[in-house]
Amino acid sequence: MTFDNNTPRTFTRSTSKRMLGGVCGGIAEYFGIDVNIVRAAAVVASFITGGTAILLYLALWVIIPE
Repeated sequence: MTFDNNTPRTFTRSTSKRMLGGVCGGIAEYFGIDVNIVRAAAVVASFITGGTAILLYLALWVIIPE
């Protein structure tokens, strides 16, 4: 089996599906899932980790290009 397009996908923040920084929208676009699922998972993760997920979100906001 061969693929015509072997270029890797780039991971960027979303410019269209953003609420705050576009990190959740970028994750949703990269994996092809609904952005609301990613946002809900981020909220649940922030409660489960005691706020560490919020720090991870902020770090991704700074690191991931737009």
